[in-house]
Formats: sequence, structure tokens, C-alpha cells
Amino acid sequence: MREFNFSRMLTGILFMFLLTNSSVSAQKYELVNAESSLVIQGTSSLHDWEMVAQDQSGVLIFNKAELGELEQLSIEIVTESLKSGKSAMDKNAFKALKSNSNKKIRFQLTKIKEVKSDGNGGFNVAVLGDLTIAGVKKEIPLDLKVVLDANKAILKGSKNIKMTDFKIDPPKAMFGTITTGDEITIEFNTVLSK
Repeated sequence: MREFNFSRMLTGILFMFLLTNSSVSAQKYELVNAESSLVIQGTSSLHDWEMVAQDQSGVLIFNKAELGELEQLSIEIVTESLKSGKSAMDKNAFKALKSNSNKKIRFQLTKIKEVKSDGNGGFNVAVLGDLTIAGVKKEIPLDLKVVLDANKAILKGSKNIKMTDFKIDPPKAMFGTITTGDEITIEFNTVLSK
């Protein structure tokens, strides 16, 4: 009887150790909207333009933060929180993005291709992820600069995409006399906190 109790106790201790160890290594961060920025830049036949995301959310989970090992990354942007400072332009953009039926733009990590230390406590991480815009999902490669600072993780990067790859007709204005370029650049500085 005594051996049985000891065995059960040892099993319980091992189970608790494994449970504690796994929860310590996996670290979860949540996007801080007020400290994060995402800017979409484009061109038109009249002038260059940009839109700024005002409502973002997301989650980042590391397997091992100290090694830059990402396990999960998902980011959401409320489509109609993209603002240019010009209501007519915003209206045209929301129509092109089909915001009535596609309330959010999403990025979901699907694969880690490479993680390299930058030698200063940060990491250069090459990933693949599903980007969904206007209801169209497309896998894209993305290069992230990952910086760890106290209880925060900061993701920086930029990505060029074509609107037509997501079945978006580049917006037009003034009865088609002003046309928007197909290629846009997305620049982000995403701050996440434990």
C-alpha cells in the first residue's frame, strides 16, 4: 500500500512539473491597439495616398520567446477603421474592400520558414501566412523583425501586394478620371503585450 501511494505521488509531481514547464515556455502576447500602427500606402493618377488602421487586434504566442520561436500569430483589422482623412476616398475604399460583407482584414500565420538572431536580442523571421482581404484568402510570404522588450513583443515589417490579387478593383473617382495604382505597400509596427 505504501509503495502504491508513493508511486501515485511521484506521478502527480511529474505531471505538475510537465504542466508547469509547458505553460512557462509558451508565452502569449496580445496586440495593444493604442501603441500599434499599420499604414497602407498607394498611388493614383492624381497623388499618392495613405490609409491608417485605427482598430486592430491580435494574438502572438511563442514556443520559446528567447529563441524567437513563434507558435501562433493572428492579426485582425476592422475594415472600416482604415482612414485616409478624406471621407470620399474612405467611402470608395470601403466599397472596393466590400466592407458591408467583409468586416475585417485578417492575417493568420501558417508556417515558419526561418528564424535568425540579429545579434541584438531581436530576430528576423520569415513566415508564410493567410491574408484575407475583401473575402479573398491568399497565402503570402512575410518578413518580420521581432524585438522583445520587457513584457512586450514588437513586430515590424512591410509588404507590397496587388489589389487585383485579392479580386479588388482599384478604386476610381471623378467618373473614372482619377485611377488608383494596383500595387500598395502595407507598413506595420505592431506592439503586443503579455
